[in-house]
Amino acid sequence: MTSRTAPLTRAALTGVAGILVTPFDQHDAIAPDRQIPIIQRAIDAGVAVLTANGNTGEFYSLTASEAEAMVAATAEYVAGRVPLVAGVGKGINEACALARASARAGASALMVHQPPDPFVAPRGFVDYLHRVHDAGEGLPVVVYLRNDAIGTDAIAAVCEVEGVMGVKWATPNPMRLQAAMSASPSHIIWVGGLAETWAPTFYAVGACGFTSGLINVWPEHSVAINLALEAGDFTAARRLVGQMQVFEDIRAGEQGGSNVSGVKLALRLRGEDCGHARPPAAWPLADTDAVRLQDFMRENGILNMTGSGDMT
Repeated sequence: MTSRTAPLTRAALTGVAGILVTPFDQHDAIAPDRQIPIIQRAIDAGVAVLTANGNTGEFYSLTASEAEAMVAATAEYVAGRVPLVAGVGKGINEACALARASARAGASALMVHQPPDPFVAPRGFVDYLHRVHDAGEGLPVVVYLRNDAIGTDAIAAVCEVEGVMGVKWATPNPMRLQAAMSASPSHIIWVGGLAETWAPTFYAVGACGFTSGLINVWPEHSVAINLALEAGDFTAARRLVGQMQVFEDIRAGEQGGSNVSGVKLALRLRGEDCGHARPPAAWPLADTDAVRLQDFMRENGILNMTGSGDMT
């Protein structure tokens, strides 16, 4: 067992939470060591929290053993320098097994993916959280909420589960967010879960901090956006968001199927090959988007200085 990473605090959750990619090699096997320069760059830039097995980490494409290996390796590479949040989910028994493995690896907290099954009962989700928290040896829990249609009362009930520390709000409904915040226990920390572009809107409502896939490629920019928001300088924050908007527009392509593909191609263009994105993601990135991404990186000085990298 590795030593536990830094504890997850309110201050950390209201900073930038980086969602790490899962690297693959040419044989479609996980290649955790390719994360090392990404983790180092993010920590050096001031990213407050790192997350293994998130959606940018292609969690739903990973086998149980792959997910366990990724959280163990990431904990080793982070080495206690910042809090490490471990994503867990899928079937309840698999989620509990991964929660136990994440605790053994030294994770600081668990991020519970909201079950996407069409027959999820709101009270069933509460039961799910109780069991995952128990399996995780008391680690605090952040709920990854992608479906706010369960309603304000159900969200409040989720937030009352023992161990729930925060909510990663990942729906474009700030008024529902505001209602959920009002109905839920006051200790809950609300985090913007739709990356930099939605951060100013959610920050204005009261969800401070945000999650980011950009940190894999350009963490300094994500941190600059958060610092502007913390200073109350929304003009600067909007300008900085505008500077990286094309990156998020590319990731939103093909009904979101370009999300991870955009990040992985950007890393390749930096000279850091983390492999492909697994199906059903869109890989390779569409030619027009690949050109736009290369132009974006060149304009912002984040291309590999020794070459442009392989676009395919």
